[in-house]
Amino acid sequence: MQQTSPDTPSSLKIYLRLLGYLKPFVGHFTVSILGYLIFSSSQPMLAGVLKLFVDGLTAGSAAQQQAFPLLGRMELTYGIPLLVVLIILWQGLGSFLGNYYLARVSLGLINHLRQRLFASLLHLPNTYFDRHNSGHLVSRITYNVTMVTGAATDAVKVVVREGMTVAFLFLYLLWMNWKLTAVMAALLPVIGLMVNSASRRFRKQSRKIQASMGDLTHIASETIHGYRVVRSFGGEDYEYARFSRANDENTRKELRMVRTSATFTPALQLAIFTTMAAVLFLVLLLRGDSSAGDLVAYITAAGMIPKPIRQLSEVSGTIQKGLAGAESIFEQLDEAPETDRGTVERERIEGRLEVRNLTFRYAGSERVILDDLSFTIEPGQMVALVGRSGSGKSTLASLIPRFYHHAQGKILIDGIDVEDYTLRNLRRHIALVAQQTSLFNDTVANNIAYGDLAGAPRVEIERAAEAAYAREFIDQLSEGFDTLVGENGVLLSGGQRQRLAIARAILKDAPILVLDEATSALDTESERHIQKALDRVMANRTTLVIAHRLSTIEKADVIMVMDQGRIIESGSHAELLRAGGHYARLHAMQFNENETEETKKSPKTTIGMEINQPHEHSKG
Repeated sequence: MQQTSPDTPSSLKIYLRLLGYLKPFVGHFTVSILGYLIFSSSQPMLAGVLKLFVDGLTAGSAAQQQAFPLLGRMELTYGIPLLVVLIILWQGLGSFLGNYYLARVSLGLINHLRQRLFASLLHLPNTYFDRHNSGHLVSRITYNVTMVTGAATDAVKVVVREGMTVAFLFLYLLWMNWKLTAVMAALLPVIGLMVNSASRRFRKQSRKIQASMGDLTHIASETIHGYRVVRSFGGEDYEYARFSRANDENTRKELRMVRTSATFTPALQLAIFTTMAAVLFLVLLLRGDSSAGDLVAYITAAGMIPKPIRQLSEVSGTIQKGLAGAESIFEQLDEAPETDRGTVERERIEGRLEVRNLTFRYAGSERVILDDLSFTIEPGQMVALVGRSGSGKSTLASLIPRFYHHAQGKILIDGIDVEDYTLRNLRRHIALVAQQTSLFNDTVANNIAYGDLAGAPRVEIERAAEAAYAREFIDQLSEGFDTLVGENGVLLSGGQRQRLAIARAILKDAPILVLDEATSALDTESERHIQKALDRVMANRTTLVIAHRLSTIEKADVIMVMDQGRIIESGSHAELLRAGGHYARLHAMQFNENETEETKKSPKTTIGMEINQPHEHSKG
């Protein structure tokens, strides 16, 4: 994560930008500020009432008529209680307006920032997700946003309410005795230095807390998503220890923040009350002709000042937490979205796919993944890519829909560079079935008819499921197509999830079909079903198949063997076998593995298989 220098101009710039997000809520914010002004103005009023009360007692004039603000002339016995009630009602009105409308601003800001962050996630390039783990991204939306709103709203609440309280009390003290008040004013530079010193420490510690919270969320997220692997391989103790270390580290960082705050507050109180002691000494020494009510009112008003000053000093921690969170939020919001300079939009394409001299390496890496790659797939053709892991097959599948941008060479669809299509239009013409199937915690029907396909007629959804040979297991689910599949389809088997992904691609009816290890999660019987489904869906479509199982690509028009980013062999299944090259060796290796696996199986150890069940080998 990018770090911003914690100097004052940078902090001010970040804070002003943060306050800019309050513009949609300026009406509610203004009402809340007005409420806090009302609340603050009530503080010196209470000191003034105390002056009237003490002077009345010392003069023995409780039964005499006196002039009261708003009440007119009445006896002290009735005037003082009524005045106190009116002041408290005035204070309550201000408190309600301030707190309620600021809460509306705060919740609105949280809602707005989370939506902005999530919207930016939907349009960030793949490289951003490659650089950032999911735990930190989730923590940013959940934890960091609440810290930011604390700085933008709660801090403003304290600054306005307590700041105006100090201002009103200070003006009242100046009016009462300006000489004594000048002594109190000498405290302000000391407070400023203390707050500035503490602010830097708060900011630094807040960054560390947010980073540790991201680590904590990431570990928890990984364990939840991979709970089956954790349990299968006895990783409970390891994950518990990993989480405990991250949790302890987060706790230590939180305690450092608390220690800073706990040390800062008593030091500030010592400075404030030392000044108060000096004021009391001067009051007693220089009381002059001031009445007892004047002295009590002055001391009371002066005694009210330390609390708001202390709260004002503590708000620095809230602001610094918010600024640290705002840095990470603005870092994401400032990230450039997927580059889309394309202008071409086609309602329908033929599906001719051509790759010319394509060379590609990932950002920040010197390793060449694809090296001067060239081939052409005619409309309706099926071309298969095979090769060992790391040869560049899946990278090529990611470049066609522009998940990554290539700098050298061209990828053309119907003679137009993929960079010239608008992203939305380009991806509308491509159906991708990836090795890692992604399903959402929604119904079977909504997972098939996802995104642009939402709203597709039910009959078409069912037809797509039937074409993908998914209907047989869907009908056995408790609620059929309306069954919730759980997070990432956890309630379904790997083969069932894969068939739903293929049904989604069938429903999309795109001219170009990219299958990236689409049958990798299937058993032999499911693979036969899927192969029939794929034969049907690949008809009249340009199909690029990336496969590990060679049995799934024997019918391909062209099979290309890749190694270290280059095509080292090309031809039909029969031609490549006759050539006796790399493909023939891969095929023979898989054939022998299948033979070995079949030999090892026996009626005693194979569950759910007939004794004489035939095993289909790859055609040779």
